[in-house]
Amino acid sequence: GSSRLKRVHGAYISEEEIKRLAEFWRSQGKPSYEVSILEERRPGKADEDEDYDEKYEEAVAFVMEVGQASVSLLQRRFKIGYNRAARIIERMEREGIVGPSDGVKPREVLIRK
Repeated sequence: GSSRLKRVHGAYISEEEIKRLAEFWRSQGKPSYEVSILEERRPGKADEDEDYDEKYEEAVAFVMEVGQASVSLLQRRFKIGYNRAARIIERMEREGIVGPSDGVKPREVLIRK
């Protein structure tokens, strides 16, 4: 024997017991695999859904009201994180609602009520 301590996690399961357990699971029926996770992702409707944000319309109304837009302004007003606020601002830019970034200045709002 050895006087060195060994830290062991979990119970010991013999090779035979593992085989019996696997056989039991196989006998319970055929597996049902979700094959859609193997499909390659294609651009389209799913990309549009990723841009959906329940605060988007409210954020558009807000920036039109105040006449300027910035990520930090949306973060403070709607109590949301940086990434979410940045996605909303980027979508507004793509849709022509706000102008491009100009350093640290707030973005210009291109449309009015």
